[in-house]
Amino acid sequence: MKYKFKTKPYEHQLLALSKSWNKREYAYFMEMGTGKSKVLIDNIALLYDRGGINAAIIIAPKGVYRNWSEKEIPIHMPDHVEKRIVVWNPAPNKKQKKALLDLFEVGVDLKILVINVDAFSTKKGVNFVEKFIMCHNVLIAVDESTTIKNPKAQRTKNLLKLGVNTKYRRILTGCPIAQSPLDLYSQSAFLSKELLGYDSFYSFQNRYAKLFNRKIGQRTFRQVTGYQNLEELTTRLSDFSYRVLKKECLDLPDKVYQKREVILTPDQKRIYKELKDYAIAELESHEMVSVTSILTQILRLHQVVCGFVKHDNNKEVEIKNNRLDALLDVLAETQGKTIIWANYRYDIKRILKTLQDTVGADSVATYYGDTPDDERQKVITRFQDPDSTLQYLVSNVQTGGYGITLTQASNVIYYSNNYDLEKRLQSEDRAHRIGQTNKVTYIDLVSKGTVDEKIVKALRNKLDLAQEVLGDEKWKDWIG
Repeated sequence: MKYKFKTKPYEHQLLALSKSWNKREYAYFMEMGTGKSKVLIDNIALLYDRGGINAAIIIAPKGVYRNWSEKEIPIHMPDHVEKRIVVWNPAPNKKQKKALLDLFEVGVDLKILVINVDAFSTKKGVNFVEKFIMCHNVLIAVDESTTIKNPKAQRTKNLLKLGVNTKYRRILTGCPIAQSPLDLYSQSAFLSKELLGYDSFYSFQNRYAKLFNRKIGQRTFRQVTGYQNLEELTTRLSDFSYRVLKKECLDLPDKVYQKREVILTPDQKRIYKELKDYAIAELESHEMVSVTSILTQILRLHQVVCGFVKHDNNKEVEIKNNRLDALLDVLAETQGKTIIWANYRYDIKRILKTLQDTVGADSVATYYGDTPDDERQKVITRFQDPDSTLQYLVSNVQTGGYGITLTQASNVIYYSNNYDLEKRLQSEDRAHRIGQTNKVTYIDLVSKGTVDEKIVKALRNKLDLAQEVLGDEKWKDWIG
């Protein structure tokens, strides 16, 4: 396989590419942090080089899809590949509409459509993609493929129909089984129903699920009570998939950093603008501006981004937001124990309730100011026990960022960041320290174009916000 990489692959990435690049259908079951995005990009470029395709469709959840066009493809796609990247917009302006229409043109360049998976629940999105597929030789890929695990969902049905007419098909996920082995059917069927040998979900279910006929009133239905023949299923999957976990990748760096975009709701955008305008007017009205006053305004804006406002009476009021959904999407793609850092008590309480409702009370615990002193060590002991049911620890860096060891964690998620650089570095090292045997992935939830993004950027660049906001009215760069 002769190919000029733009970024050097790790050994496991090279192995994944060599196994898959010319296969019609393939699944990258690569744990978050192992670089499955790069493998797909190299696969697309390699097929383009060999004349196999002239177009690609990359489908991803709403918090992820823009990351492909803005980060992953520019970083990893070889420079010699003449490419045109267009992001789907259901309500495009004049310039965006032209860019979308230009995708139908025949030319030598590689045309890449990046699109939100939710678009496949709409007639407009389906029609556009169908037309695009008919015009080109296409590789279609579904990132975070558990988004199509439900065979009854309209977007799943639409994608399965569209995929049949593409030349190559790929799925990517770190955790293909989100709830049960039955999640595998639709993901595999998108590639090809022939791969697993079952042309319907019900025949697949009959083979791999234990079923019990249950009657409620006049209605009889079949209830799943367990699973069977899973070794057979694993063997069949291995024929068209590559599976790797972080702990198996000896070539990976010790720390892997990722971002997950969180789209602001209309309510958040409106309130954010109102508070931003107020903050600028308030600060400009003072001859001398202090660090404290600037940070206070930044804090208020950051709270809006996280999904709430705090009134003068200290009462917190929720704003409709997508941040919890983004967190659940990330957790669905992770394996192993996870630390969730949140900057505000309000965030911690909401995360706790949400996870208790979705994964069970035994799977989540908190460690912050409201956690009684006599309970704190018990929480740490449970989290550090590899056999315990406690998978998720929700904490803030003010309380949990110092002096404790959390080396059972292989994932660290910053739901909302504290702007203090020292606290960030200390919190990272709770998981990454002596005793850690896993690679650690750090994921920041970020809302683009807000103070949220600027805080994360500063922390990633090892800058302390309190030292950055003063001098020559630097605060305007942060708030404005």
